[in-house]
Amino acid sequence: MDLAALGVKSFLTMLVVIDPVGVVPVFVGLSGGRSPEDSRRVARRAVLVAGGVLASFAVGGAWLLAHLGISMDAFRIAGGILLFRIAVGMVLAQRERETEEEAAEARNRADISVFPLAIPLIAGPGALASVMILAGESRPHRLGLALVLATTAVVLGLCYAALRLAVPLGRILGQTGVNVITRVLGVLLAALAVQYVADGVRGLLAAG
Repeated sequence: MDLAALGVKSFLTMLVVIDPVGVVPVFVGLSGGRSPEDSRRVARRAVLVAGGVLASFAVGGAWLLAHLGISMDAFRIAGGILLFRIAVGMVLAQRERETEEEAAEARNRADISVFPLAIPLIAGPGALASVMILAGESRPHRLGLALVLATTAVVLGLCYAALRLAVPLGRILGQTGVNVITRVLGVLLAALAVQYVADGVRGLLAAG
């Protein structure tokens, strides 16, 4: 895979996994009653925290796996299975990135930027697994990791724009429009998950 292909794959993967449009209804529901200034502050902090978490996993993920004795191929399979589960929920428009207890706690919290917006809505398990896999695939390229981080930053920028425009965007799309976009992205994510599992199995068989 050349550097340009890696960049395209990184951007599309993180766009599908993070799904900026899918975060909009949750943000509108949790930030209801806040002033525009406060909503902007919450959106900005959520994206920055999520970016820090994703960057940490991209940079330190390989070190963590090595110390746990986990191969990248095994992680690809695990990540693919996890992403496929998330994709099924997206196709059924039943994305559950938090439990009912977590949602209740979030509604009672004054600051929702770190939880549940940054984690697990933006930097969820699927996004963390994807950025670690992409970072592993970027190793053959000198600027590969920087490219993965840059494309992730672009997607987070789109996520911030979606949160800033959450109210008018949600009004324009409606719940049906959000569900349609989420289902399309879910199908793409399912195919990506299957590819991750296939690549992981192929790698384990070759290593064995």
